[in-house]
Amino acid sequence: MEPNATTNENLNLYEKAENYTKTSLELLKLKTVCSVADVVSTLTSKIAVGVVVAFFTLFLNIGISLWVGKELGEYYYGFFIMALFYLIVAIVIHKTHHKLIKTPIGNTIISSILKEKQN
Repeated sequence: MEPNATTNENLNLYEKAENYTKTSLELLKLKTVCSVADVVSTLTSKIAVGVVVAFFTLFLNIGISLWVGKELGEYYYGFFIMALFYLIVAIVIHKTHHKLIKTPIGNTIISSILKEKQN
């Protein structure tokens, strides 16, 4: 009788291990989906805000360019001055993009992904 009892216990243990593995994989899938959804939704909302800010900035810059050009006597002077301003801003951003852009965005994405593992 004992060999049958051992066989039943081994079979039961095997089924429990199989169920545990399946459940663990399903949980991992769900956590991954949750993390990806959180990152994508955050990114989408930030892109939407960025588009609105870009339009605001575009129209503001056109207005400033026209105003500066009117004060200087020729409208194209205002556009040249604004272009020079943005060239300077681009150079500064290029020189400091790791500190100003890459590191904060990377940290935000990593902390967003890892916050599920901390809970």
